[in-house]
Amino acid sequence: MTASSPLPYAIFGVTGRTGAAAADALLRAGQAVRVVVRDPAQGRPWAERGAEVAVADLTDLDAMVRALSQARGAYVISPQHYHREDLFERADLIAATTARAALAAHVPKLVALSSVGADRESGTGWIGMNRMFERRLAETGVPTAFLRAAYFMENWVPMIGQAMRSGTLPTFLAPPQRAIPMVATVDVGSSAAALLREERSWTRVVTLSGPKDYAPDDVAAIVSSMLQKPVDVAVLPEAEWPKALADAGFSKAALAGFTEMTRGLNCSHIDVKSDPGVEEWAGTTPLKRVIADLNPSSLST
Repeated sequence: MTASSPLPYAIFGVTGRTGAAAADALLRAGQAVRVVVRDPAQGRPWAERGAEVAVADLTDLDAMVRALSQARGAYVISPQHYHREDLFERADLIAATTARAALAAHVPKLVALSSVGADRESGTGWIGMNRMFERRLAETGVPTAFLRAAYFMENWVPMIGQAMRSGTLPTFLAPPQRAIPMVATVDVGSSAAALLREERSWTRVVTLSGPKDYAPDDVAAIVSSMLQKPVDVAVLPEAEWPKALADAGFSKAALAGFTEMTRGLNCSHIDVKSDPGVEEWAGTTPLKRVIADLNPSSLST
């Protein structure tokens, strides 16, 4: 990179949906991008598009400092390791390392992926890891936009696969007619890119939902229309959740976190309106488009 070249935005999580969407949005806008990956091979497709590639493990402070140095801003995430019994401790280590690296690298601003419900002190299960992330980064004083995303529309992928095979859409969300905020991951990434490009830099919280709320019944109706056959909804009772998730590879701690989080969603303890002092943003991607873009062959096998 020459001295006259603009500094890049450092983007983490490009092997996942939101990071990839953020990097894509910035590159399409002609912005300089540095993708941060654990394996150099993961960066090759981005290098072919003109991005820099930095290699760092999220728990390696020195590597994280190098990845964040000379950046205009960074999109940071705390990936959750559901197979580990110490997933909460691991998440706190990643949060602390990211915070220390951001300070050492003098990053001018951050956008941090969080979740609706991170304002709650307890009763949120997995979302408690997002709360840790927010707290650690806030303590640094680095201007940070905490992007609290609603329920990802893509969470429905495995259940839609079952619906395509059996005609029944299983769901952990209840009651099935109650709509909740949901958002497409492409909108999360594009919103992160927009926040990074804003001239303003101060610590703030932004909630992000989709263009409308959806219920499990709405998901079933969309799949039914796509298949041109009836699709029923089957609410899974809590006693059946461990069996339904047996193939997910969750540790006992992760399963407990999922259970508490889902209870919180079902009783509205986790709610996009629970923190009145936030900015509210809305994505533009409807659930119907997300489902239509899924690969039917991969879902039906």
